Amino acid sequence: MTEDNPRTGWFYRDELPPDDDAYFENMARTVFQAGLSWKLISDKWNDFKIAFKDFKIDQVSDFDDEDIEELKENLSKDSIIKTRFDIHKNLESALKSLELNSGEDAMMSSKKMGTSTSESPVDKLKKVAKADIIMQLTWIINQTGPKKSVTFNLQGLDAYTNKQVATASGTGVPSFSAEVAILLEEAVLSHIDNFNSSLMYHFDDLFANGREVVIRIKKWDNWEEDLESEFGSNDEELGIIIEDWMADYTVNGRFSTTDASENMMLFEQVRIPLYYEKNGKQRAMDTRRFAIKLSSFLKKEPYNIVNKVTTTGLGRATIYLGSK
Repeated sequence: MTEDNPRTGWFYRDELPPDDDAYFENMARTVFQAGLSWKLISDKWNDFKIAFKDFKIDQVSDFDDEDIEELKENLSKDSIIKTRFDIHKNLESALKSLELNSGEDAMMSSKKMGTSTSESPVDKLKKVAKADIIMQLTWIINQTGPKKSVTFNLQGLDAYTNKQVATASGTGVPSFSAEVAILLEEAVLSHIDNFNSSLMYHFDDLFANGREVVIRIKKWDNWEEDLESEFGSNDEELGIIIEDWMADYTVNGRFSTTDASENMMLFEQVRIPLYYEKNGKQRAMDTRRFAIKLSSFLKKEPYNIVNKVTTTGLGRATIYLGSK
């Protein structure tokens, strides 16, 4: 790779993005490359970075209507791309979602105490994308004399758990003249069968055993009760009541209590159903709705526990007991 080659930074090396802003840039670049020429996006990427405020998540999430219109105009200039295309509509929707999410910290707090919880920008972006699988592709360019080849690593990550569910890696056939994009495509396609098989196994498991999420229970400091307090006619500890509910409503009773004390409980490998029925129709179940179902159970007689549900990313929900 020569020094005047623009394809240098972490994006082109076998490295993970170093921070959340870089992840955002990576996601955006992948979207644009999927809809346009790989070489066009590569050549114009500096202009994209200017238009997107160097992909600083805090700045982009604060875009108002005027900023979005300016961005759309900048994207249509000859310096970037020559035509306006449908991605503008999706872009506007995504940016407005980010704008709403920028105030999410205020919602994720106790109304009485002002105590708050935090969520990373990447988790917020996952909520916007609502993808089941995140595809992460890294590669390096090998040079042997006049020939070039590409060594790649492709990962399929469950967006709810961040667990790797499929992978493929290898080196493509060397070439004298093929562009890097072609070398990368050929290398990936020649190793894609096992990757696809792993994805299919993951989705088969998803339909058979439910989606894996994390549910956390915590109490506010000012709540006089705790998870060892006894409730109901049988005077059962609250922690046991919650575990029994999890056993009843997870798929095949599959979950793991990985931590428990009088102040908190952590349930991992929680398998929630993909769908639930309402008004005779099947609707998609997600982590938030599953947690709200438990929240509603605790609010009713004989428990009458005021509580608040927050979510982090797609696959993690926390129920705070004792206050809204």
